[in-house]
Amino acid sequence: MRLDQRLIAEMIAPSTRVLDIGSGDGALIDHLFRYRGCDARGIELNMQLVTRSVAHGLPVVHGDADHDLAHYPDHAFDYVVLQRTLQAVARPREVLRQMLRIGRYAIVSFPNFGHWQLRLKLLLSGRMPMTSVWNTPWYETPNIHPCTIRDFLALCKQDGYIVEQWMAVDEEGERAPWRRSIRMANLFGEQALFLLRRRNG
Repeated sequence: MRLDQRLIAEMIAPSTRVLDIGSGDGALIDHLFRYRGCDARGIELNMQLVTRSVAHGLPVVHGDADHDLAHYPDHAFDYVVLQRTLQAVARPREVLRQMLRIGRYAIVSFPNFGHWQLRLKLLLSGRMPMTSVWNTPWYETPNIHPCTIRDFLALCKQDGYIVEQWMAVDEEGERAPWRRSIRMANLFGEQALFLLRRRNG
């Protein structure tokens, strides 16, 4: 699994109900089922990845986070996961609201657009930056809503979500030593992970 998937798995209590939005090849679902005893299932937009997951016996359905979450009942899951997909959905604020309607907790990971390399490349070249994380030209990228760690925290505060846990990590697999400083995490963290709950949850 990717680093963010391993860290997400550590945030999830054993034997819980999990919905993984943007489940990709199903690696996280498979891990949660095998090693955490979770009732884990997924939604994936890419039909080829859905077919691959189902062929491996994983409960993944074809779906779109922007439209299909509304069909799930309230409190259907303990955890709802959105891994590296927030920046690619059309309505990220609504997706977060739906996640915390159908789940007790929401776990969100996303690439941090506030990373120093992106800032420097934009400053020096005047063009949309390209890195190992942001590696698609602007005219082909699915990332329509890039955000920074500080942007995401501001949204959580605005909408009244409690941040139970958060961390910034780099793409090479190291947890960031600056995790207690939001300013430093926003500058040096390549990706971020958040565990959220509703204020009344």
